[in-house]
Amino acid sequence: MLPFQQVLDRHRDTVWRVCVATAGRQDAEDAFQEAWLAALRAYPRLPEDANVEAWLVTIAHRKAIDVHRARARRPVPSDTLPERAAAPAPAPAEKDALWAAVRALPPGQRAAITLRYAADLRPIEVAEALGISPEAARRRIADGLKSLRQEVQPA
Repeated sequence: MLPFQQVLDRHRDTVWRVCVATAGRQDAEDAFQEAWLAALRAYPRLPEDANVEAWLVTIAHRKAIDVHRARARRPVPSDTLPERAAAPAPAPAEKDALWAAVRALPPGQRAAITLRYAADLRPIEVAEALGISPEAARRRIADGLKSLRQEVQPA
């Protein structure tokens, strides 16, 4: 088994992309650090024949979701309450709009799309990471892409 530092060096970019795609740029650093800490603790128990990249992507994806959820639960400080709803946030850049649309997908599709395109995993590896059949992984990817096409490029 490789030393953990070599694993980190080899898969750092992939784990980072998964964290950004799943949790957003604002929470990605926390998710990235949490993912590597969890991986470091579990690495000695990893079987020799394990797919290390898929294992790391699964950890990163789950930690990114945890960090994103934790942020949503934190109270937002405010001196006064507004009289009416705040104005909508300015439209994000095209790339950010795409990832916002990905984050709006149902959890299964979001996970499959993130693993497929941000982590560059093959559908069979996506299936392994999510613990589903390859057919179900392909279906989630296809359904997610269809939803994204409708959302990002309305007909």
